[in-house]
Amino acid sequence: MSKQAKPLSIIYNKKSGFHAVNKDEIYEELVRLLSEYDYEIQSFEIGQESCFDDLMHKALLRHQDQNNIGVVVAAGGDGTLNAVAQCLMQTEIPMGILPLGTFNYVARLLNIPLDVMEAAKVIATGDDRKVHVAQINDHIYLNNASLGLYPLFIQKREYYNLKFGRFPLHAYTSGLDVLIRDRKELKLEIEVDHQIYPVKTPLIFFGNNQLQLAELNLQIAKDAAAGKVAGVVVAKSDKRTLFKILWQLIRGNIDNAPDVYSFAADQVTIHSKRTKMTVAVDGEIVTMQPPLNISVQKNALNIRVPNDSASV
Repeated sequence: MSKQAKPLSIIYNKKSGFHAVNKDEIYEELVRLLSEYDYEIQSFEIGQESCFDDLMHKALLRHQDQNNIGVVVAAGGDGTLNAVAQCLMQTEIPMGILPLGTFNYVARLLNIPLDVMEAAKVIATGDDRKVHVAQINDHIYLNNASLGLYPLFIQKREYYNLKFGRFPLHAYTSGLDVLIRDRKELKLEIEVDHQIYPVKTPLIFFGNNQLQLAELNLQIAKDAAAGKVAGVVVAKSDKRTLFKILWQLIRGNIDNAPDVYSFAADQVTIHSKRTKMTVAVDGEIVTMQPPLNISVQKNALNIRVPNDSASV
């Protein structure tokens, strides 16, 4: 690699449509554009190594020169961004984003264009800004983490996506399906800034992306922007209440739903007698052992954003 060339590593998820949506000629155009800005590009497909950490280790070896650190690009949906971000936290290496997901909340929050070539221009010419990253035990979340019904929504949504194709409508269809078939209740103790509250709930939701929270008209959007743990808990699990919640969710007005309570804190801990809990983290399903400790690491991740993007 020439002394002038800056390393750029693209970490992509083929399942997200990196090749299916962006044909080979568009990829070639992408490489041409970035090369014009003196980047030397190498692509790494998630799955080409047996372990994702091994893949990232190989990629990050290209970015060890502090005088020529380059950029690591996450090309995919929220799950891909989450995986790459976890490896870049607390480093100075900026993460570029090529948004190839369904909702692309992180890109939209940071005013990163959803058009791939326009997003590539941001990677080539933008500024680096530090953003807050929320964490639940050993996992981070850029958008949200949740327990209860929401992980079931995710699993059902993936079923619809596989059967009918990937459309935003399936997020709501899967929610309706789960409410009809599955209404499980969690018996927990929620410790909010050292105050303990016993609850029985079908759903707890934590949001880190203020755009997503604002679209739901949740007042805690401003708390997430300030680096607080922003949470929502549903206090009842009867079918009537849950259908009302789903209706308000579709309308983007969940703060007005019955028996829905939002809160913000510096630290939240969830205690349970269960030995394992299923948690949805940025759309991926993971199993965790309680207690679950939720916090926010402020300014923990560098992201390449447009020059005129507001600081978050």
